[in-house]
Parts: sequence; structure tokens; C-alpha cells
Amino acid sequence: MIFQNKQVAKDIFYVGVNDRQKAKFENIIPLPFGVSYNSYLIIDDKTALMDTVDFHQGEIFIDKIQSQLQGRKLDYLIINHMEPDHSGSIRLIRKYFPEVILVGNLRTLKMIEGFYGETSCLREIHDEEILSLGTHELQFFLVPMVHWPETMMTFDRTEKVLFSGDAFGCFGALDGAVIDTEMNVEKYWDEMIRYYANIIGKYGSPVQKAIQKLSGVPFETICTTHGPVWRENIQKTVNIYDQLSKYEGRNGVVIVYASMYGNTELMAETIAQGLAEAGVKEITIHNASTTDASFILRDIFKYKGLIIGSPTYNSELFPEIEALLQKIELRQIKNRIFGCFGSYTWAGAAVDHLSLFAEKMKWIMIDKGVEEKQALKDNQYKACLQLGLKMGEMLKQSFQQEK
Repeated sequence: MIFQNKQVAKDIFYVGVNDRQKAKFENIIPLPFGVSYNSYLIIDDKTALMDTVDFHQGEIFIDKIQSQLQGRKLDYLIINHMEPDHSGSIRLIRKYFPEVILVGNLRTLKMIEGFYGETSCLREIHDEEILSLGTHELQFFLVPMVHWPETMMTFDRTEKVLFSGDAFGCFGALDGAVIDTEMNVEKYWDEMIRYYANIIGKYGSPVQKAIQKLSGVPFETICTTHGPVWRENIQKTVNIYDQLSKYEGRNGVVIVYASMYGNTELMAETIAQGLAEAGVKEITIHNASTTDASFILRDIFKYKGLIIGSPTYNSELFPEIEALLQKIELRQIKNRIFGCFGSYTWAGAAVDHLSLFAEKMKWIMIDKGVEEKQALKDNQYKACLQLGLKMGEMLKQSFQQEK
């Protein structure tokens, strides 16, 4: 089949694909809007392909490449990231273009052999090395742990295009258009935060180093491996990644709770009322038993205030809350103002567990949590309202101090 590929810059063409069939990314994260696997082809004296796509989309991918090459050979495959959703078609590329040179850093080349058994026609590059294609000059920037050890970015010095790998990417398939100037990008912002929180969240320090490293690189277009090509919204995109990697939550609060019979849920609703009375406008409530953790983590990264509630369950936390805490700890989320609450029938333990978790995370804790025996009563109802009011006050003070 002959494809008409979108040109994203002079001599640079989009040959990526969409996946609207996969239910979960990495078999764990829901994809309500699908996902794109982005790849780009540069046609110059030499030809170069930027990354590949998931193997399951390989046939369409090859047709797109051949449609653009029009019988020319493929000289280079630049591998910015080895995760299989981007490197999965390497063997297919080698099958159709047996002489193609696979370009990557030392860690990349070792992974190519480990994943695909490829040991020939390899070219190792070093940090800030330049590869000329003719008119186009490609410069490589190693950015380890964003979010694998081998990750790098490639900068087309001629067209000022940054091929950023997973960095600055997001969930969401591309609905016809490829470049942000040609689409409504609103749905992608929350999907960018959810992508960052669940895929890159742990690696704030390496992301900061990468942003600093790129500060002197004059890119005017960002070609990521997931989501739109960024041109009009470059500053907003970089700012989002900068804020998230510094763990700088916005002025708002996430309430996460689990409830077996509705008592802990009523406490959550009451705390939200207190927050509203304190003037907090951004309040998000998640039931940990019904909301996928990827959306909860997205909002925990988004907002500075976090309040978690759980019933005591066999002298421990409710299982879904316990699992969420593990995910939060794995991502090493910093700089949160924290409150907690819970209920129990005969022996309370949930609030103690939640308080100890906050201490471990080195978060600012709002006094002692609110815990109720059995159903919510007047005194603890007022304490829940007060918890919300106190969180609102502490948030206000925090953001005033930052100013």
C-alpha cells in the first residue's frame, strides 16, 4: 500500500502508527484514548529512520517507510530508546533493509544484542557526537535514566528538530493530525501528566539534568515517540516536565479513600466540604477501589495536597490503599502536604500506618489524622471538616511563601 506521509519539517516525514486496540500500556496502564508509536524518516544524501514502532504494527510501518523511500535504501536506524514499543521492529527493519546501520550508544548496542541478537552493522556514538546525512547534521545527547539507562535524544541541527524519545511524550493516539498546530491538544495535557506519573515519575533528577543539558540547544520542534509533534506548545510541554520532575504540585488537593460500607467514604466527603470552605477550588476525590491507580497517581503528581483515608483491614490498611502507597513510594514523590483519616470497628490501625508512611516520605503532616470507631459521629464529623480547613490554610501558606 502507498502512504502519503505527513511532512513535519524539511526532508523529515512522520512514519509512526496508532494503536487503538491495546487495552493497557505495559499491560498495566489503561489507554482510554489509545497510544501512538512515533517514528520519523529523514531523506537526505543519506537516509535515517528515528526509532521504530511496536512489532504488532510492523507491516503498516514498513509500508509507510517504503512509500517515502521510493526504492532508495535505508542507511541508518537511530535508536534513541530500546524499550520494545519503540525497538520492537528492529528485526523487521533488518529483514527489509539488511544493510542498514544501527546507531546507538554503548548501552544501546548491548541491549540490541540482548533483545534481538543483532551484532553486525552497528555504529557506536558518543555524547554530543555529530553524524552528517548530507544537508542534515544529527547531534546526539545522552540522557540516561529518562527513563532507561541507554536513553538519548537526537537533535537535527539543520532543521532545529529534537527527536526526544519518550521525553515530552504522552498517551493518546493521533486523530488524523500529527503536529500540535493542526489539532486541538487539550485532551493530551492530562494524558501527558498521567504518562509522566506512571512511566517516568521516579526519575525526577535525571529529567532535571536532561532539561538543563538541553537548555542551550535551539530546538524549534519536538518529535516525541508518543503523542503530538510539539511546535506551538513547546514551552508549555517543557514546563510541565520541569514542574513534574521537581515534584512541584499545583494549588489543589487529592483525596483518595477506600470504604467497605460507606463510613470512610462519608469522612472523605466531609473533608472535601472543609476544603471547599477553606477556599480550595481544585479538589479531586478518588475511590481507590474503582479508579485505576494510573489516574490517581496522575493527580497526586498534579497537586500539592494529598489526603488518604482507609478503614482498618485485618489490622492493616485496606489492600487497594496499601498497593497505592507502594506505587507512590516507588516513584519517590516529594514535597507533599499530607493528611489522613480512617475508620475501624474494634481496633484502629489505618491512621497509624498512614502517618508512618508520611514520615517515611518526609512529607509535611497535618497534625494527627482523624479516625472514627464504627459510624461517623458529631465530634469526628467536625474533626473531618477541620482537617479540610487546615489543609486549605497550609496550602495557602505554602504558596504565599513560594511567592
